[in-house]
Amino acid sequence: MAGVIVHGFILALGLILPLGVQNVFVFNQGAVQPKLARALPVIITAALCDTLLITLAIMGVSVVVLQYDWLRVAMIILGVGFLIYMGLATWKSRPHKPEEGSPRSLSPKKQIAFAMSVSLLNPHALLDTVGVIGTSSIQYAGGEKAAFAAVCIAVSWLWFMALGIAGKAVGSMDTSGRLLTVINRISAVIMWGTAAYLAYGLIAGY
Repeated sequence: MAGVIVHGFILALGLILPLGVQNVFVFNQGAVQPKLARALPVIITAALCDTLLITLAIMGVSVVVLQYDWLRVAMIILGVGFLIYMGLATWKSRPHKPEEGSPRSLSPKKQIAFAMSVSLLNPHALLDTVGVIGTSSIQYAGGEKAAFAAVCIAVSWLWFMALGIAGKAVGSMDTSGRLLTVINRISAVIMWGTAAYLAYGLIAGY
């Protein structure tokens, strides 16, 4: 069982560590919200979405869904459009000091909606979850498979909470707002780069 736990931990950490849209969005909201508690909607939503994807991947449900080519194409188109929009909004945003109430930070409803979008409308992330976690879980059964899933899910929750805390720490130190402006610009470029990558993959596939 120890080997299963170590396997799940290393695998989940390796998938979630790369700087992607989901990570950038959670960090960004942690930085711009006046209090860490105000960033909990995005943290919890991102973790819940990952929990859902991991569970579906291990159950084998997501493999069946992604076999429909029209569904995959629709997801990519929606994902590209959303990432372009989010990139523009992030690039134009101007961070405010925490004590000023961060009027431009997202409301809980928008945090939840955007977190769901960057988590569930990214076919690349979905295929990674299905292809890596789903495939790796095939070798386990019963209690071992449950332990593998639990470890992967736990890593996801701890990671997003850590991202939110790190973002809040950076936001609190940046009293001028200049660093957050740079972070916003980098975030926007990552979103546009991901959108371009997805669009290129779609075009190249035809």
